[in-house]
Amino acid sequence: MPHTLILELAGQAVQAVQSGQSFMIKLIKWVNPILEPIVMVVLILLLVMSATCWGIIYYKWRRLRRAQRQTFTFLEAFWNSQRLDAIYEVAKKLPDSPVSVVFQDGYRELSKLKKTQAEGEAAGGMYDAMGGIENVQRSLRRASLSELTTMENLVPFLASTGSSAPFIGLFGTVVGIMKAFVEIRPGTATLDSVGPGISHALIATAAGLFAAIPAVMAYNYFVRRIKVLNSEMDTFSSDFLNIIKRHFLK
Repeated sequence: MPHTLILELAGQAVQAVQSGQSFMIKLIKWVNPILEPIVMVVLILLLVMSATCWGIIYYKWRRLRRAQRQTFTFLEAFWNSQRLDAIYEVAKKLPDSPVSVVFQDGYRELSKLKKTQAEGEAAGGMYDAMGGIENVQRSLRRASLSELTTMENLVPFLASTGSSAPFIGLFGTVVGIMKAFVEIRPGTATLDSVGPGISHALIATAAGLFAAIPAVMAYNYFVRRIKVLNSEMDTFSSDFLNIIKRHFLK
């Protein structure tokens, strides 16, 4: 009796597995017509992402290189000049330097500060120098944050591409392999019949890596360059505030 019960349960299990396999086969065959368009959509998406990344890489490379070069020119002019108004004229000719932009904002705030101070002294009133310094400091900080945001613009897309493109390509490969196996006919399951479909499916993975690898390398490079320029802005802001305190707000 126990043996008969075990055989009946085993038979039911086999039928359940066969029915499940039959359902899955029917489901895969039903979605088979849309598998190839999905692979094409994945490849087009990866192509667009890769082209966009290369465009961003070229643009940011030129932008950051120009910013670094103009920053060097500005700092050289700043430390070799004795007049802030002359430095301001030089700074206006270097709009791509974040340090130059920070100085321009600070200089304009300092000009307002000196004008307010002169008006207060002419009226015989008291003037809060420390409050004026805080205004200049806030102006420098605001300009630094604005320039940092500008430099970081478009860079996160490189990180997103680097992290997601391999998985998008893997998804295309899985769909392509499903299509290759669905098209196998009884008696034709050979390497010659399956190999071409699988090799075509692997193109999606290769496309994903082709988009991701340059994006990750460029992202790390740009992040390092942006950190250097951000440090230049912080250092210059501190030095500029010290100069103001020593020479202009005695």
